[in-house]
Amino acid sequence: MCIMKKLVWLLWPCVLLAQPIRVIAIGAHPDDCDIRAAGTAALWAASGAKVKFVSVTNGDMGHQSMQPAELAARRLKEAKESARRLGIEYDVLNNHDGELLPTLEVRQQIIREIREWNADVVLAPRPNDYHPDHRYTGVLVQDAAYMVVVPHLVPEAPALRKNPVFMYFEDGFERPNPFRPDVAVAIDSVFDKKIDALDAHVSQFYEWLPWVDGKLNEVPKDSAARKAWLKRTRTPSINPAVRASLIKWYGARKGNAVKAYEAFEICEYGSHPDEARIRQLFPMLK
Repeated sequence: MCIMKKLVWLLWPCVLLAQPIRVIAIGAHPDDCDIRAAGTAALWAASGAKVKFVSVTNGDMGHQSMQPAELAARRLKEAKESARRLGIEYDVLNNHDGELLPTLEVRQQIIREIREWNADVVLAPRPNDYHPDHRYTGVLVQDAAYMVVVPHLVPEAPALRKNPVFMYFEDGFERPNPFRPDVAVAIDSVFDKKIDALDAHVSQFYEWLPWVDGKLNEVPKDSAARKAWLKRTRTPSINPAVRASLIKWYGARKGNAVKAYEAFEICEYGSHPDEARIRQLFPMLK
């Protein structure tokens, strides 16, 4: 074996370890990933990880007055602005809002996204949720969890040689089973950045969602006041299970001091990470 080949062989494990962590978060609508994972995404991006958010629908039904085509174009721009603020990438697939079904065609779209990103971690909603698009996004990602390694499915996107770690976003639904915070991430240091990302979705956080909740008159007109209102209304409370997870990953002193967090549940599908692997994939847990 020549000297150059020997050197490549010896250094190859180091090259593998030096590869950035690759994370893809998949939501139903162009603000879903931001709500559940923007803080962790900002921390990942700051550590050198490659992060992409994907919206499975174009969000074209989420407004009280705008027409669908106009709204879809607006929400795409909002998603791209959010990505710019977070330092990540954002894809919005052209499936209609409110009409998502777990079809083979959409499953193939999800498989392609995960493969092309060469993901180490895949985040998605659980398949029990009030919104059918959320539920079916969870089903679609579950259905893709094994198929991403099957070469003859979606052959134009080479199959992964390793199955990613699949994880669920946090939610508050109790049936058929409550969310389990396997990993809780402290986001106090980037909470303002998360609010900046949400603030980019003007059509949702300052128009549509307040209108649905009957609170449109509570939204301030001034941009700074509006962002402060958003921060106040989006600051999470921490339940005992999340606090215990924070203490597990950060230790008692730091874990008890955390005020803002995002949490994730490990899916049974995909790779089964041990604690060392979780700490490798979540370098902010220290």
